[in-house]
Order: sequence, then structure tokens, then C-alpha cells
Amino acid sequence: MKKIKVVFTILMLAVSTCFYAQKYSTKIGVIRFEASVPSFEEVAGENKTASAILEPVTGNIAVLALMKGFRFKVALMEEHFNENYVESDKYPKATFKGKVDGLDVAKLTTDAKPYTITGDLTLHGKTVKVTDSAKISKSGNTITITGSFQVQPKDFAIEIPSVVSKKVADKIEVSYKLQLTN
Repeated sequence: MKKIKVVFTILMLAVSTCFYAQKYSTKIGVIRFEASVPSFEEVAGENKTASAILEPVTGNIAVLALMKGFRFKVALMEEHFNENYVESDKYPKATFKGKVDGLDVAKLTTDAKPYTITGDLTLHGKTVKVTDSAKISKSGNTITITGSFQVQPKDFAIEIPSVVSKKVADKIEVSYKLQLTN
């Protein structure tokens, strides 16, 4: 009888460890950036194919977006973005590796609560520390993370030609929505 209890306890620990070790992920995360200036044409792009993974036990999060996945209202703007600004052939992706501070998946509800996310954003061959206050909720087996933060092109050695510099914001608003499932 003792052996059965020991085996049962070990099995329960193994199952619970596997359950809690599950990762949440997506391949359809949405990342949008807005660099518009009033009175000029909209400068904004959206990528609906960002990949992300969240380790619920540690709070570690990683996001990857292919630069050529950003879509614009004007095709010529998309071409300039890829060829002249982010140089997508040379720097094909943007990544974020960070941590959600104080994440406890068991306490998440359908009401989004604020969490601080801190990590490294790598774009155009440069890495910058980013801190954001994201909203995180959970419904069923889906964790939703939304938020936004600002970056500057100069921090990533992205040069804006003087001829268009007044048409592009100095601070670019980056927003995201990640719906991760396990």
C-alpha cells in the first residue's frame, strides 16, 4: 500500500510539473507602429504574423516579428520601409526577449490587470532596453497581452532622410496584442 501511495505521489508531481511547464504561444500576434505627424500622410504599419512564447512559471516572454510582415496602406511606403529604413534584407526580424514581473497565471482572470514587462528589443542590429505596463488577462486556455511603448528611430541607427523627416514622428508608438494558447 505504501508503494502505491509513493508511486501515486510521484505521478501526481510529474503530471503537475508537466502541466505548469506548458508554454503559451502564438503565431498570429499583432504588432502595429504609428509614426504619423499631424497634417501629413499616415505613417503606420501592421504585422499580424508575429510569433510569441510565454513561459508561465518564469514569466519569460519572447516575441519575433519579420520586418517584411508589416503592411502599409500605401505600397510605396512599405517598399521604402523595407529597403531604406529597416533594411529588411540585411535585418529581417525584430525580437523582444524579456520578463513579465510578478506573473501568476493562476491569478489571471478575464479582467485585464496591469503587469510590468521589461526586456531587450532588437531591431536593425541594435538592442534597446524597453519597459512597458501591459494589460494581461486569461480566458479558458488563452492569455491575452496588450500594451504599447515608444521608441526612437535614432536608438536603432535608423536614419530618416531630411526630405521626409518632418513627415515622420521622432517618437514611434508601438502597440501589440498577443493571444497566446497552450
